[in-house]
Amino acid sequence: MKRIFLALSMAALALCACAPKTNTLTSKEKAEGWQLLFDGKTLDGWHYYNGGAIDDGEWFVKDGELAASGTGSDAKGYIVTDGLYDNFDLKWEWKISKGGNSGLLYHVVETPAYSVPYVTGPEYQIIDDVNYAEMNDGYILEPWQRCAVDYAMYVPDFDTAPILKPAGEWNQSEIIFDNGHVTYKLNGVVTVEFDAWTDDWYARKDAGKWASAPDYGLARSGNICLQDHGYPAWFRNIKIRQL
Repeated sequence: MKRIFLALSMAALALCACAPKTNTLTSKEKAEGWQLLFDGKTLDGWHYYNGGAIDDGEWFVKDGELAASGTGSDAKGYIVTDGLYDNFDLKWEWKISKGGNSGLLYHVVETPAYSVPYVTGPEYQIIDDVNYAEMNDGYILEPWQRCAVDYAMYVPDFDTAPILKPAGEWNQSEIIFDNGHVTYKLNGVVTVEFDAWTDDWYARKDAGKWASAPDYGLARSGNICLQDHGYPAWFRNIKIRQL
């Protein structure tokens, strides 16, 4: 029995040793120019949209995770990076509460003219497609509201879309923005790919939700933004490489 216990203990230790550490960069990633946007311990490098320090508990760090408490709303609860980014490869991991809704925005512009960031920055939608209706009074998501879309602009072919992991499990997402050519990925699979500022892009912008948002998506550089949309959400391994 002791031998079996010792063998199991050694196997467990080996698995722990091999498991990648969260919120760290490998030597290869550092050489490639990757930078962490979250150090796993503090809220350094982040502040409220159009605001100051994050010190009210709405966002917090626990167990190496950047967490949204779920007390935000459409009108508040947005945090943004101190730095601005133009062309980039951005990767992060996230999980959402059952029926939850969140998002990551980029090229966000901080200005007193706007109280919310989504009228300037495009959004990679983060949402629990499977349980949203159950937890939100039967509301059925429109295709442009579902996970890994370019919110209210470009949607995947949902017949071949990648499998979304269940609420409470970690997903990995990626955005590549390269001189207007944009690629979104979910768990390693491309969901949408499009070119910003083309005739097609402007037609979608002007005909839909952003028709009354004249500055939506026009900035060539801006903050990265995370959203507390009234549901607990968690983020880790947030890293970016400028292109």
